[in-house]
Order: sequence, then C-alpha cells, then structure tokens
Amino acid sequence: MKLRLLLGLLVLLALVTAGSSALASPPGSLTCTSGAIGSGTYKGITVTGNCGFVPGAVITVNGNLVVDDGAALNDHAASTATVNVAGNVLVGKGAVLGLGTYNPFAPHNSSVSGNVIANQPLSLYISFLIVHGNLISHGGGGGVTGEFRNFPTKDNTIDGNLIIDGWTGGWIGVIRDHVGGNLIFDRNTSVINGLVAPPVPGQVDPDSSEIMTNVVGGNLICQRNTPAAQVNPDDGGQPNVVGGHKIGQCAGL
Repeated sequence: MKLRLLLGLLVLLALVTAGSSALASPPGSLTCTSGAIGSGTYKGITVTGNCGFVPGAVITVNGNLVVDDGAALNDHAASTATVNVAGNVLVGKGAVLGLGTYNPFAPHNSSVSGNVIANQPLSLYISFLIVHGNLISHGGGGGVTGEFRNFPTKDNTIDGNLIIDGWTGGWIGVIRDHVGGNLIFDRNTSVINGLVAPPVPGQVDPDSSEIMTNVVGGNLICQRNTPAAQVNPDDGGQPNVVGGHKIGQCAGL
C-alpha cells in the first residue's frame, strides 16, 4: 500500500509539473524553435521545436529547462556541451531530451539542481548527468506502431529517486547509475517495431529491461515489465548493490 501511495504521489507530481509551462519568456530567457543553443547564462530555456547544443558549449540555466510537447532537445545526447540547470527539467508529451553525453572522452560536468520530470516523453537519453533531486518519467514511448526509440539511462548520479513507469518502445535499461533513494522500474514494455518488416505487434525484445550494475541507497523495485527486468552478463552486466530491499522482478538482481 505504501508503494502504491508513493508511486501515485510521484506520478501526480510528474503530471502536474511537466504539464505546465510559461506563457511568455521573461527577460534573459530563451525560447528555441530550431538550431543550436550556445554558451551563456539564461534565466530559463524553453524548447518548442528541434534544437541542440553547440558542441563544447557551457550553458547555465538559472531557472527551468522546458522541452514542450513534441519538441526535441539534443536528440540522442549527441552534443558534448556542459549544461547546468539550477531549477527543474520538464519534458512534455512526445518530446525527446538528451542530457549529459555518451562520449566517454567528453567532460561529464552537466547537472540539474532540481528534478528531471517527464510526462509521456517519446524518449530520454540521459548519461553522465548529476541530478540532485529525482528523475521521474511517466508513460510515453512510440508504442507498437509509432516512432521507434530506445530509452537508455546510464552512468548517472541521482541523489533522490529514479522512477521509470509505463514506457513502451524499443530497448530500455538502467545501467551503472548511483541512486541515493529508490529505483522503481514499473510497467515498461519493449516491442520490436521497425526492426523487422512488417513489425510484429506484441513481440518483445529479449535484450531489454536491463537493470544492472547500479548502486541504490534505498529499495530496488521492478514490477510488470516486459520482458522482466534482468542482469545481462553478455552486455557486461553485474548484480546491483542495494542498501534497502530488492522487490518484484529485481528480487534476484
């Protein structure tokens, strides 16, 4: 019952917070409709189209970073920019966000002082990011017939809770993250969509739901995922180190 209440409260936070945005940009803020965002200090950034970061840029956001419904920012975390957000990062329905970088030789100094909250995103590409609050993603993905996307969450430090709930798409996994609170991975489904012709509705990717090599201060809770949460040694996965309890599909992980 306590778990249901926690999930309900956190999902409500995601729905309320990620569903709101400023009606107008205050002075010193940036609204990006297309192109690349360069170095600078901004009061806030709102992305309404397809935007990226200038490679190597150093960007400070003293307020919130908002990716509106259907928009995309730094798709696939392609840029090596360093981005520090003093407020929250809010991601809308069908949106794509990349923060941090998957380049192991790039600087890994990006951070969010508040929370990262996504409400029905198409995907998040989050790696080598420090989040002092929570990282919460509720719903979303391309489903069986929509745009094919993966959802990798790797090599992050999250002081609060990491919750990924109800996403449906390609490969999804949580790997080598350090989580101070609870790690909850619930109702996520990987489907083969666009990998075969024609797509096979309901067919799952057996390599997905990799929950491995994480260090969790609280509980590790995995429920109702397809395929079930797993440690994949073929990908170099190791068991998770958990300070609390391992529950559900993650009981043996």
